[in-house]
Amino acid sequence: MATALITHRACYDHVTPPGHPEQVARLDSVLGALTGMDLVTIDAPMAAEDDLLRAHPKAHVDAIRAAAPEDGWRSLDADTHMSVGTLEAAYRAAGAVVKGVDLVLSGKVDNAFAAVRPPGHHAERETAMGFCFFGSVAVAAYHALEFHGLERVAILDFDVHHGNGTQDLVEEDARILFCSSHQMPLYPGTGAAHETGVGNVLNVPLAEGAGSEPFRAVWDIDILPRVRRFAPELILISAGFDAHADDPLAGLELRDEDFAWITQRICDLADEVCAGRVVSALEGGYDLEALGRSARAHVEVLKERGE
Repeated sequence: MATALITHRACYDHVTPPGHPEQVARLDSVLGALTGMDLVTIDAPMAAEDDLLRAHPKAHVDAIRAAAPEDGWRSLDADTHMSVGTLEAAYRAAGAVVKGVDLVLSGKVDNAFAAVRPPGHHAERETAMGFCFFGSVAVAAYHALEFHGLERVAILDFDVHHGNGTQDLVEEDARILFCSSHQMPLYPGTGAAHETGVGNVLNVPLAEGAGSEPFRAVWDIDILPRVRRFAPELILISAGFDAHADDPLAGLELRDEDFAWITQRICDLADEVCAGRVVSALEGGYDLEALGRSARAHVEVLKERGE
């Protein structure tokens, strides 16, 4: 079949203040790097209210909607800002991952990559933070469970920052396995190994400067065997590329080939346990050149597996 690329022009309309690392140019870098790859390009829909409310309380959704400015910016914290176009972009970012789940579970594509912004994995149940407003991947996991009737979904997060929001949204639901490798200590300060939810959370912190070998080891030894035992019916990926050695916000020292490697290993496991069903969503990555190369390496593997 094929690999879907799900994106939307509205994601360019989420404009952050000058100098902010989560900038419009990130999407240009990713989409530019994917040019010519013969992907099935699909417009991201707006997330349905029901989908958002499976993950977030109504008070949070209402608060984000009410905070949308009519001009300029509104700052929700020191890092997280809304412009006039942010609300639609955030709805479409969540909607993109949900659409990916629909496409993959219906058999229309083998796998999907949501190239959208703002990212989502720091958005907690009732708190927008870390550049994030809605927990897009968690929203999609609940959609797979509640709308499609799946019994087990795994979320795998290799962003350099711990996905505190995703963990907050799923840590009390044993139907969802959340596994994360991340640099520690680092923002947001969560993700210690003792944070295990109801037995459905696996955090594997890595030290600054760890590099490829320890990163690959924790996935091969700790994370992927745990996922195999869980036997998910769908794998969702929080694909952050800010663990790259060139990234200005962290220091895990990965290279382009590490992102191809981890994608290959996840797809191998998906072939074993869930008929190759994988949906990936863009999270971090703030050096524009490294982001583009890493995203292409990631999607090249998805495309190879979808052919």
